[in-house]
This record gives sequence, structure tokens and C-alpha cells, in this order.
Amino acid sequence: MGRTIRQAARATLHLLVAAALAFGLYLFITVLLITAIGTVAVVGAWMLPETVLLIRRIAGAKRSLTAAWTGRRIPEAYQPITGTLRERLHTAVRDPGTLIDLRWMVVSYVYGALLFVALPLWPLGLVVDGVWGGLLRREAVVLPLITRLADLEARWSQTLLKPSPQALLAARVEELAATRADAIAAHGAELRRIERDLHDGAQARLVALSMRIGLAQRAYDRDPEAARKLLADAQNQAEEALTELRQVVRGIHPPILTDRGLVGAVRALAAGSGLEVTVRVDGGLEDGPRAPAAVEAAAYFAVAEALTNAAKHSGSRRVTVQLERVPRGLRAVVQDEGMGGADEKSGTGLLGIRRRVAAMDGEVTVTSPQGGPTMIAVELPCVW
Repeated sequence: MGRTIRQAARATLHLLVAAALAFGLYLFITVLLITAIGTVAVVGAWMLPETVLLIRRIAGAKRSLTAAWTGRRIPEAYQPITGTLRERLHTAVRDPGTLIDLRWMVVSYVYGALLFVALPLWPLGLVVDGVWGGLLRREAVVLPLITRLADLEARWSQTLLKPSPQALLAARVEELAATRADAIAAHGAELRRIERDLHDGAQARLVALSMRIGLAQRAYDRDPEAARKLLADAQNQAEEALTELRQVVRGIHPPILTDRGLVGAVRALAAGSGLEVTVRVDGGLEDGPRAPAAVEAAAYFAVAEALTNAAKHSGSRRVTVQLERVPRGLRAVVQDEGMGGADEKSGTGLLGIRRRVAAMDGEVTVTSPQGGPTMIAVELPCVW
């Protein structure tokens, strides 16, 4: 009975907020009328785009409220209102999202008052369900109706606020265009880094190696001791060049990923990080089939960058890395116990993680309030 009352109270709170938003929409009719008159009179046409932006914020608040109740996010798909006044007017009028929001506003004037249907159920439910459920030990029959009303309200809101397939497709195309540009930029930067590492590192050492071998050849007949010293130096140069080439190869695709898989590679990474790293593996990731090589590489580099950030900026010595297999792909979470306040614009490597993951159509979530902790969650889609 107590659980039923708590659920009904939560549903009533949801309906109360929905009713308050609907009441605000009644007041908003004045703004709509002023905007319509100003647009018809031309002199107030600038108000139309601003009103549409305000409607978008109100609809966004409703989406958040509905998502909090259902646990399912309602996507947004709007065309950006930018440019000249003419362009802004054209976008505000032609955007399918505007019609969807207006349709929701009109219908919510009616179903937003479901609170007034739920309130009379409380005294009736406390009496009926108190006897039926409290004394006779039967399931409550009245108070659950309040929860069903909240479910009905949320379901109608989901249906009305859900973008059209065309709008979702257009938003998806824009998103893919942005991630493609980021992927191309990241790929170009990676190629320049590899070229710079080869040119400044291994290539320079190989040139020095060639010169020392040539000097040793010329000095061999007249000064064998000097030739042996030059050959010893050349051997050192060759070993250093090999070391740098291995580092370049690791930067492209770490061999340990191929040999030991993501779990083994992350454990090796944690052991060499200098931090107290706890690696947790869930979802059968260790014993089940491996993710595609590109997905493992993206997850590995994201964890490596997150551990580097933790060592440099967090001020904490303890870090937890969690790897898990989820229905839609692979999830990696790195959490430290530091001071927080991570900022993507301050050169902490978070932008690099986001670009690398976006190229795989994945998602990055960064939570880093002042005072900590910092949590970086990476989810990469793949088929198991």
C-alpha cells in the first residue's frame, strides 16, 4: 500500500507540473496574438523567429519532463534559425518542428488539465484502497489510476512532440556531416603527427646511422679502433630508431590490442600508468566474442587519454576503469576521485576523445563538477 501511495504521489507531482506548464501556455496565447498581429503588420515580423525560439524552449522543457517520467528521451530535430531576418522568417515558418510544437500546444490546452481528474481520486482512493488493500489485503484499485493518468499524459506528449521521420533524417544528415568533418580533421592531424614523428625521430636517426656506417667504412683500414667505435654508435642509433618506430606503430594501432584484446590491453595500460587503477569488466566482455578492431582501438585510446588526463589534472591517485558489453555495443567508463572541473576547451584531450568516438558514431558523456569526481563515459556501437 505504501508503494502504491508513493507512486501515486509521484504521478500527481508529474501531472501538477504538466498542468502548470499548460496554464503557462494559456498565458502564452497573448504572446502568440501579439506576434501574429505584428507579423501581419510587417513592422513586427522580427518577433516571429524569436517567438518560435521561445516555443522551442517550452517544448524542450516538456520533453525533459516527459523523459523524466518515462525514462525515454524524446529527440529534437529543429533547423537552426540564423542569418538575415528574411532567412530567419523562412526557417521559422518552413521548419516542420514549428508545426509539431504548435500542434502540441493546441492539444495540451485540453489534456494538460488531467491533474483535475487525478485530484478527486485521492480521497476516494485513500478510503477505498485503505479498506480494500489495507484491511482485505487486496491490490489497490483507485490510486493506480492516477499513475495511469500520468502514463497517458506522457504517452500523448511523446506522440505529439516526436519529430517527423523527415526531420529526424535531416538532423541525422547534419550530424553525420559534422562528424565526417571532424573525422577527416582528426585523420589529417593523425597523419601529420605520424609524418612528424617519422621525420623528426626515426628518419633522423637512420640518416645518422647511415653516416656513421659510411665513416666506419672509410676509417676501417687506417684506424680499426675508431671504426669499431663508430659501428658501436651505429648499433645504438639503430636500436633507438627501432624503439621510436615501435612507438609510432603503437600510436597507430597498439600490437597488444591484437595480441591480448581490449581487456588485456587496458590492464597493461593501467599497470603502466603510475596510478592506482582498478579495472572492472562486466557483461561477458572478457570471455565472449571480441568487438571489431576499430571499436577496440577507439575504446583503448579513449581510456588511455582519460588516464593521462587523470594523472595530469585530477590530483587523485585512484582511478576506476569499467569495461562492459552492452546490447548496442561497447561501453568504457573512466572515473577518478579528483578535483573535477574538466573543460574540453582547455586542451585536456577531451575534444580528441570526442572526435575519435564520433567518427565511430559513438557517444561521449563527460561529468566533471567542481570538486569532483570526473567521469568520462564512452559508448561505441557494434554488432556482437
